[in-house]
Amino acid sequence: MFELHHLSAHEQWDWLRRGEVTPRELADHYLARIERLDPQVRAFVTVTPDAARSRADELAAAGRSAAPLWGLPLADKDLYDRAGVPTRSGSRLTASTPAARDGEIAAVLSEAGAVSLGKTSTPEYGLTGYTEPLAGPVTRNPWGLGTGAELGAGGSSGGAAAAVAAGLLPFAPGSDGGGSIRIPAAANGLVGLKPSRGRVPAQSGLSSLGGLSVGGPIARTVADAALLLDAMVSPDGRPPRVDTALRAPDSPDGAWLGSAVRGEGRHQLGVLTASPWDDAYDVRVDPRLLAVLSETVDLLATMGHGVEEASLPSSRYPQLFRTLWQAGAAGIPAETDDDFARLEPMTAWLVRRGREIGARELGATLAGLTDFERSVVRAFDRFDAVVTPSLALLPQPLGWYDADDPERAFEQQCLVSPFTSFVNVAGLPAITLPVGEVDGLPAGVQLIGRPGREDVLLSIGAQLERRLRWQRRHPSVW
Repeated sequence: MFELHHLSAHEQWDWLRRGEVTPRELADHYLARIERLDPQVRAFVTVTPDAARSRADELAAAGRSAAPLWGLPLADKDLYDRAGVPTRSGSRLTASTPAARDGEIAAVLSEAGAVSLGKTSTPEYGLTGYTEPLAGPVTRNPWGLGTGAELGAGGSSGGAAAAVAAGLLPFAPGSDGGGSIRIPAAANGLVGLKPSRGRVPAQSGLSSLGGLSVGGPIARTVADAALLLDAMVSPDGRPPRVDTALRAPDSPDGAWLGSAVRGEGRHQLGVLTASPWDDAYDVRVDPRLLAVLSETVDLLATMGHGVEEASLPSSRYPQLFRTLWQAGAAGIPAETDDDFARLEPMTAWLVRRGREIGARELGATLAGLTDFERSVVRAFDRFDAVVTPSLALLPQPLGWYDADDPERAFEQQCLVSPFTSFVNVAGLPAITLPVGEVDGLPAGVQLIGRPGREDVLLSIGAQLERRLRWQRRHPSVW
């Protein structure tokens, strides 16, 4: 039986503009699914039905507009302030006081005409690549539901990705400071795009130190990811206020990335299977995921793309990144013994280590990572995109990460996602694409692009999507 969530976000956008569905009807459909299914998925921290319906009615009363997300539902990651809704950041330390005003990302989404249905779950302060906060909710991967397995959804945008995969949202914004869009998108069989540094409005937060964090889209299709990215870059639907290096608006729907998502062009691709964490930890990519990577690279070659091996420059990256991540956590507002008792062991460890870092060490760390950034950009310069596995391991069971030993939990994250954080340090765009399955679970590849060339990543993604038709695959909860 056909239901509204079977439509892509782009198709829902068309229906709204033709008057075949109203913003209220669309919001009500998703709110009903959230009420019925989220007790299993646990993707939402807060659902705001009254505010959502009021917003939908307000948009309808004002009439259809050029705003790029007019009437489309989504939800805010619970690191973003939304006026009237608490921002808990996945922590027992935060107060439940409603935010006084919208944060930057929420304000941009509102300007673009979106309807927020609530807040999606995140680990404590967005610090980990898994969404299992003690403050709750512990988010389940929809692909594990119905199989008897309780699998993690990844993080830190785990709630956002699980909601999209389960059909509780058409798409969702996330943030990515070390892989926090790409990790959960890959684990949940979705498209997840981390834009270039500075592409979307800057956001404050722990991982803003070093310019690591950037907002971006999580979606079921490449076109949907482009639609949400367009809105985050130019929420009023007019040409961007700064040169964004995006393609010209030559598609019938006027999307800024329209030509990219049609999948045009042939490109020179590098293939990378080594990570900067290999010398620090025993990183071993699951052979089944390497096989998926190999099949995808072969397909890209048959489509006319050039393919050759890529490599990373040698560096002290592991220690430099650890230091920066710890320094970024130093500002968490924990002062008393009681405050630290309410923090999770991983967070407390990061805060304490971060506060031990002096100005000289931090300065040397930032300088070392700047050198690393330049060397990566030089090493990748001859490629239009570099292809890696999205993750080194398949989604792990809930509770797999060590809850008591932060050092071990940090290492486990590097073993699962060794290909993500260095892209943030380099400031490059990257996209994860759900190109296959392993034992019924999603398997993805990551494409890393040149600075400002999200259009190339979307173009290649659209080509693969047409061949592999991953948008037709859904978990059983769908």
